[in-house]
This record gives sequence, structure tokens and C-alpha cells, in this order.
Amino acid sequence: MTENHLHIISFDVPYPANYGGVIDVFYRVKALTEAGVKVHLHCFEYGRGEQEILNRCHEVKYYKRDTSFVKQLSLTPFIVNSRRSDELVKNLLEDDYPILCEGLHTTAVLSDKNLINRKMFVRAHNVEHDYYKALGKSERCWWKRLFYLAESWKLKRYESILSNAAGIFAISQKDADYFSGKYSSVTLVPGFNSADSVCSETGRGDYVLYHGNLSVRENDDAAKWLIENVFVELDFHCVIAGLNPSEKLVKLVEKHSNVTLIANPDDAEMIDLLRQAQVNILVTNQPTGLKLKLLNALYNGRFCIVNEDMVRGTSLESLCVVADEPKQMIAEIKRLMEEDFTENDIEERDVQMRQLYDNEANARKIIEAVFR
Repeated sequence: MTENHLHIISFDVPYPANYGGVIDVFYRVKALTEAGVKVHLHCFEYGRGEQEILNRCHEVKYYKRDTSFVKQLSLTPFIVNSRRSDELVKNLLEDDYPILCEGLHTTAVLSDKNLINRKMFVRAHNVEHDYYKALGKSERCWWKRLFYLAESWKLKRYESILSNAAGIFAISQKDADYFSGKYSSVTLVPGFNSADSVCSETGRGDYVLYHGNLSVRENDDAAKWLIENVFVELDFHCVIAGLNPSEKLVKLVEKHSNVTLIANPDDAEMIDLLRQAQVNILVTNQPTGLKLKLLNALYNGRFCIVNEDMVRGTSLESLCVVADEPKQMIAEIKRLMEEDFTENDIEERDVQMRQLYDNEANARKIIEAVFR
């Protein structure tokens, strides 16, 4: 029997699996490995260190990401230019196995003349120039705004590199529609996640939870907005949890007696917070890609309130309460805090989630595209 080998180039070390992009990478690597694929994992490391759990792959190699200022002085996007590596190319040339690039970030290899005849694929986590444009619009610091907007322009210009790929795996239907209009061989492969089935608990919790990577401006802004527009009007306990909260967010929480901040919870604590909450609330002003924290909440939590941008293009609207205005959100929270989450709620959610977000089935999609 022929063995299937696959190189996967990750933009970051995908463990701990505690923020959107690496959750997708880690659980896809896990699903592919369990399906018998020999994964050769290549990680760009810039602070997370080497992780023993990744040694379950057939092979793991680490490369330092060069984030020096000089890497910004190029028409190539910084997220790409800072991940160029001669050592990576040298390692890829040791065999002729197919290559999967995680995000536009790791696609420098698509233009390398030494790899021109290799079968290479790209996992698109976002329409990146739209994502960076939105970051720029929401950024208050002038030089960061300038960086994001310049990066957006560079990414839009650079994106045509995807025509060199043998296929693109889009994370949402909205993104699949966009890429299909410009490139061939686009396959919808929804986000990979930690759960094989819905693990929500029945009954009632006694608090409202917002979670996310709080070092990301989008999530920091969302947390502040919820405190100032929604949580301030509630008598219920409200919890904000996530990585590296800003000093401004910490100080804002301290002003509100009904709000608690839990900084840097580990995986087990985060799952427990999701499961014990009565309502998980998630908002965004960036309708790009798929918000993997939404999957986390649906697989592990009880009721989920979202704004329209959070679920656009995900086919998950029917599993959430969609509310865009603070008054709507407040009213829905008050209503849901009085309701039990039932076995029927869990079963209905599980059926719909399995139709779209089954790790094993989505791994088979990738295997079929890469090795057929």
C-alpha cells in the first residue's frame, strides 16, 4: 500500500491551539495524521517554542521568523516576506511530496523556481487583503493603521501568486465564492476544531461569556464594546476570557462590578468556561473568513448570541440568536438566562454541525484533492 506523505507549512507553531488560525492548523494536522497521512510539519517560530505534542507528526521542523524592520521594506507583504526561508526550501527539495501552505503567509515557496514543478496547495484562512483593510480601518494608532493599510494593498497585489497553486482550500462559503471567481480548483473545507461532537451541557449557567484572543485589536474592541454597550445594562455576571488583554481593557473591567476578566486561561479552563456559561456572546466588525471561536462556542457552550457579521457565509445562523443592536442583545440575554438548554437543543445542534464541520470528512476532502 502506497503511503501518503504531505508537507504542511504553518505560519506559526500550531500548539497550544488557543487562537483561531492555529486551532484550524492543529486539528487538521491531527485529522490528517489519524487518516494515515504522513505529515511533515514545518513551523515558523516567533515566541511559542518547540512543542512536544507535534512530534506525533512524521517529522517536525522549526524556522525562525525574521520580523526585522527591513522585511517591511518590500512590495512583498510583510506576513510573507518575514517567512521566507532558504532552509525550508532546502528541506522541501529532499523529496517530491505535495505541499500545503497555511495561509497566504507561507506562500513564498509558490514563486521559488526550484519548486516550480511541485504539487502545491494553499489553505486560505481569509481573503487577507480584506482582513488587513478592516484592521486598518479600526486601528487608532496612526502608524499601525498605516502598516495595515499598506499591507492590505501589498496583499491584494500579491494574491495572484495563488494561480501557481494546484488547489485552494477555502474556509467559508463566502471565501470559496470569492476565490472561485479568480482561480481554479477551489474546494470548500470548513474549519477544523477540537470537538468531534457537540459537548454542551444541559440546564442553566449563571453568567454571560465573551472569549477570544484579546491581543488582537478586533477582539479587544469587541470586548470593550460589549462592556460599554451591553454588560453595563445587565445585572448578571459577565466574563471576558482570552489571551493577553490590553491594559486599557483591564482598567475598563475594573470599573464594572459585574464583569470579570480571566487572562490567559489554559485549554481546559477555557473549555470549562464555555461549558458553564449560560450565554456565549460573540461580535465582530470584520465579516472575513470563519471565526473559529464561534465553532468553539457552538461545540462546547449553551446558547450563543452573535451579530450578523459573525455568522455571514457560515451557514450557522440557525444555531445562533442573531442580534446587531445593544438593546436586542440585552433583551435576548435576559430571555435566555431564564431558559434551560435541553437534550433536544444539543441533538439539533449536533446534527447540523456534523453536516459541515466534521473533521474526519473534511480531512478526506483534502486527501482526495491532494492525492487523487
